Amino acid sequence: MKLYNSATRTKDELVPNEPGKIKMYTCGPTVYHYAHIGNLRSYIMEDVLEKYLRYSGYDVKRVMNITDVGHLTSDADTGEDKMLKGARREHKTVMEIARFYTDAFFADCAKLNIKTPDVVEPATNCISEFINMIEVLLKKGYAYEAGGNIYFDTSKLTEYYVFNKQDQEDLAVGVRDGVEEDGNKRNKCDFVLWFTKSKFEDQELKWDSPWGVGYPGWHIECSCISLKHLGERLDIHCGGIDNAFPHHTNEIAQSEAFLGHKWCNFWFHVHHLNTDNGKMSKSSGEFLTVSLLESKGYDPLVYRFFCLQSHYRKSLMFSYPALDNAAQAYQKLLARIAALKNEDSAVDEAAAAELKKGFTDALDNDLNTSLAVTALYDVLKADVNDATKYAVIMDFDRVLSLGLEKGAAALREKEAAAPAADRELEAYVEQMIAARAEAKKAKNWAEADRIRDELKAKRIVLTDTPQGVKWSLEQ
Repeated sequence: MKLYNSATRTKDELVPNEPGKIKMYTCGPTVYHYAHIGNLRSYIMEDVLEKYLRYSGYDVKRVMNITDVGHLTSDADTGEDKMLKGARREHKTVMEIARFYTDAFFADCAKLNIKTPDVVEPATNCISEFINMIEVLLKKGYAYEAGGNIYFDTSKLTEYYVFNKQDQEDLAVGVRDGVEEDGNKRNKCDFVLWFTKSKFEDQELKWDSPWGVGYPGWHIECSCISLKHLGERLDIHCGGIDNAFPHHTNEIAQSEAFLGHKWCNFWFHVHHLNTDNGKMSKSSGEFLTVSLLESKGYDPLVYRFFCLQSHYRKSLMFSYPALDNAAQAYQKLLARIAALKNEDSAVDEAAAAELKKGFTDALDNDLNTSLAVTALYDVLKADVNDATKYAVIMDFDRVLSLGLEKGAAALREKEAAAPAADRELEAYVEQMIAARAEAKKAKNWAEADRIRDELKAKRIVLTDTPQGVKWSLEQ
């Protein structure tokens, strides 16, 4: 398998540190609010990566942190504390906020068929690990104390900007315009490892440390949680592209200074979900959550399907019309699978192996989920029996996790439960809806109106929904 590696800026062959085993780390959520669907795009794609690695035979151990302390709104060392912001908004304690939104995050993941990682560790569980790393960095000369806080000294590194090629003069001592607000920093890009002095006098979570009562900076948690559960050599580190700098850059700096050797081989970054307002965030435009999509009539798995139709390294444009198209395609896919007579014959294993090749070729080439979905449709069109088609599609869904077996079964049950007269009526109405759509497409408005009037005369009401035209009998 080849994956694009943000550190080398090339597609590299995935070669684990230990043959047959993958140690995988995922940056988890800061649990001060609901995750928006832009955040969840990253977790969907990371879930596909993990499941495909398992599908390919690797023994995968995946670890995720939960940020419940130390993350400021700037993603650096300025702005508000996100957890305090959430606590003030809802008049709760920080830990009450953390517990509520951690549960909400994993509830959203379950709706999207995202597997829970093998290890999930809140930052507040690992204070002793943070303190130990900071003590070692101080002893090695990579950190310094200033104004009561402990900072990482980026000027001690041979290379700091690992994901881009900014000029090293950006590391110069902060004595010119445009410098970060924190006057304790020796260099512009230095970052806080431990706060004892900050503008947050009401900081709720504090711990004793060798430098005074305080709390950790954001970046150190991922390094320590990864080292705690995955050891000194990491195979794949995942996150959104907005984490590449400064968060992942700082993780590499402190981890390799602490260890004295290379820490992580592959950096897997998922690009943004955009709207007409730009990059999706909690502060811009409509706050798009899984619950909001559900309230508008969308199955969460439609959003997963929507994401899989695009490559993870391309920005994806979200709109309701685009999601409507995905919803219609998803329902048609379920209907085609439900129509397979998979119990009437045996699986042709040779044909199945050949069909699987298109799927694995797509995912082996930098996790191309769009082509993997195309491979699924190729199976439906293939000149093989239905049993083979069904078996191969269900095999693919071990990775895609689109709920195809359950969805197709639900459609079959619905059809089997309907009386013959109902099925005839449904076939008639669907035929009329399709004819009306063709008339509208041809701008034959008179014919479209005639069809609607004919249906209305039979007490059949048409309603436009995000999933297409629905019909019901007038009461």
